[in-house]
Amino acid sequence: MSGGRVKDNRLAGKTALVTGAAQRVGRHIALTLAESGVNIVIHYRHSAREAENLRIQLTQRGVKAYLVPGDFERSEDSGEIIRKAVKDAGSLDFLVNNASSFLPETIQDINLAELMRDIQVNAWSPFELCREFSRHVNSGKIVNLLDTRVIGYDRAHLGYILSKKMLLSLTEIMAIEFAPRMTVNAVAPGLILPPAGKDEAYLQELARTVPLERHGSPSDISDAVLFLLSSDFITGQVIYVDGGRHLKELGIRGPHNNQ
Repeated sequence: MSGGRVKDNRLAGKTALVTGAAQRVGRHIALTLAESGVNIVIHYRHSAREAENLRIQLTQRGVKAYLVPGDFERSEDSGEIIRKAVKDAGSLDFLVNNASSFLPETIQDINLAELMRDIQVNAWSPFELCREFSRHVNSGKIVNLLDTRVIGYDRAHLGYILSKKMLLSLTEIMAIEFAPRMTVNAVAPGLILPPAGKDEAYLQELARTVPLERHGSPSDISDAVLFLLSSDFITGQVIYVDGGRHLKELGIRGPHNNQ
């Protein structure tokens, strides 16, 4: 979390469901929202211990916290996650779709089953959560987590990036369909955390591909989510939190950035 953040009292007492909240960026989002007085429903898949530790941390910050397990590979779980969240918390105001699957697949080796799994976890389940959220909540705000490469592609994770492109389209569609009761926006992270099995050296090596020549931090993402949840007049937008990396996907290059 970034230092010196001013608490946004407008959000105090609201409740947010954050998917994949037990670890990594999702955990930072939950803690950042809690700093503004937001109660948190912690969704997790296998990370029960981490989820419980986060619940304790959140309650120590003076907010209410609830645990909701769910597997995005099971379509029927999506509706149940929302229903249980509403039952336990009493109501929901925000939905942050953070959970995703990031598996290596190239155009040469990906198969249909793998592609459908990626779509199920990274696009369809978030969409079902959004749709169910819209049915249970009179007015609310949704933020979907994308990837800076949704305007380009990731040749090493083809199924992942295709599914994120689908979620981008769904974000724009839902912004229209769910208006005026709800806002629907997205945050597209760039180089923030190393993937599993990698370390800081991985980030430092790739930092040269970023116009700002450095990597970001989870607090950069959580601050963007907080901003979108605090706004009443922004919808259908994507905030690229990537140090300008998406501009290279658009073909815009600086004089010394030719990667």
